Amino acid sequence: MNVPRANTTHLLDQLDDVKNQFAPNVARRVERMLNQLARVDLIDTDSLVRYHELLLFLRAYPHNASLVRLTEKELRGFSRRVAWLRDQDVDISPLEHPEVSGIAGTSVTDTFGFYIVRALLQTHPSQVALDWEWFEDENRLAETWPRFMPLLEEDAMVEANVPYREWLRAARGNRPELAWLIERFNELPRDEKERAELFDSQKLYVRWKPGYNSTRTGMRLASRKLFYHHDPLIQRREIDLRRELELPSPRLQRLSLREGEKAADMAREASTIRYRELYGFTHADAKYVYHAELGRGVELFLMGVPAEKRLPLRAYHAAMIYKNGVPIGYFEGLSLFERIESGFNLYYTFRDGETAWLYARTLNVMRHFAGVTTFSLDPYQIGFENEEGIESGAFWFYRKLGFRPTRRDVLELVQKEEQKLAARSGYRTSARTLRKLAESPMVFELNQEQAGDWDRFEVRKIGFRAQREKLTRLLSRIMRAKSAPEETTYLELMRRDQRLRRDIIRLGSSSDI
Repeated sequence: MNVPRANTTHLLDQLDDVKNQFAPNVARRVERMLNQLARVDLIDTDSLVRYHELLLFLRAYPHNASLVRLTEKELRGFSRRVAWLRDQDVDISPLEHPEVSGIAGTSVTDTFGFYIVRALLQTHPSQVALDWEWFEDENRLAETWPRFMPLLEEDAMVEANVPYREWLRAARGNRPELAWLIERFNELPRDEKERAELFDSQKLYVRWKPGYNSTRTGMRLASRKLFYHHDPLIQRREIDLRRELELPSPRLQRLSLREGEKAADMAREASTIRYRELYGFTHADAKYVYHAELGRGVELFLMGVPAEKRLPLRAYHAAMIYKNGVPIGYFEGLSLFERIESGFNLYYTFRDGETAWLYARTLNVMRHFAGVTTFSLDPYQIGFENEEGIESGAFWFYRKLGFRPTRRDVLELVQKEEQKLAARSGYRTSARTLRKLAESPMVFELNQEQAGDWDRFEVRKIGFRAQREKLTRLLSRIMRAKSAPEETTYLELMRRDQRLRRDIIRLGSSSDI
């Protein structure tokens, strides 16, 4: 049924207004609006995306079982809705933009890295292919493909307009193009890292058209008991981060290898469909994946990386977060002694949904799992050269949880802004000021006896020093500790060595680089 766009927009506005209200009469209103929208042909991509995100939010934060069934039914119809737009000659390319990619019935195309392409070919071989329409520079193939295509040099080194696709067609036989190429790269007499670098240097565009269960629309954990919302969502002002960090940790259960592989694959796909390649998901160690239930229908899957992929100094962990089975965000932690640099990203669809509580519960898990007590934020996380962070007010989100800037001049500016906020009703910090506030890292210290120890620390400063000075003795002590099966053991060993801690902080805090 074709309904005027103004009426459709009004319905979507109404649904947006009530999506996070949970009184009994609201559930009936939401169901009524969804039944109306189910009969509407959405005639533009903006409306389609908006409806999609509202449905995902309602599926993650449901009022009752009836609305779960209704949202799932509507989401399963999105491939049909996308196909209908194509039939109407509507340009659907906006649906493949990184901000909204992953809707059922669409695909993602990018120069995905070697490890991601190889993983997709292992799990979804029929859905992944080279996309030659996007390919920009065939000349770089002249240095690579002759390694496994006899006599190609005769053509590639001296001729113009070399027909690389014809060479590939002749070489691959009946094998799919991309699968054949990955097999050849795997056979090169180099280590895996060099093969990956060589593959990535070609900048080959790969198109992935995922099945429903791998799209943002349909990706779900296996059936779990759902949490239904009947009361208002937890607000930031209700969260005492210090108290939350002192609470006991949810039980962490180590998964079997098979379960760990499934969890890692799902996290990797959830990122890839959004054009992200998170290091900890790309290289997840399936032998050490942990599961925790955080409460309120939230589950977290925490994973590290195998020894050969570990960073030289910091311990690395990543976590995928699900709400009622729906992927809603991820966490990345880089730990050294008692300090962790925390990166938290709740997907934009779900940022109206208990963000502060989710963040606090995730930090609680890391506080107990990794033994950390100092939580640091990189300036990018709060808006430095990151306009999304500025627009979302990320700085004040963290400040109101108790984080402080580590630079004194920025802290003074914060205090002035806080005085204005207290004195002037309706005052809002300007984007220009927010950019200044985002220039400094921020920190939250659970142990006040160590307050300020890490304020001037940057791990790259140690790297700069290592280029000029021989730090062999220091680094050898670290490498011995790094060889433990799990990096939590490494962190525990490091914390026992207070002299090493002082040396590391001194090297990473020096202004002489």
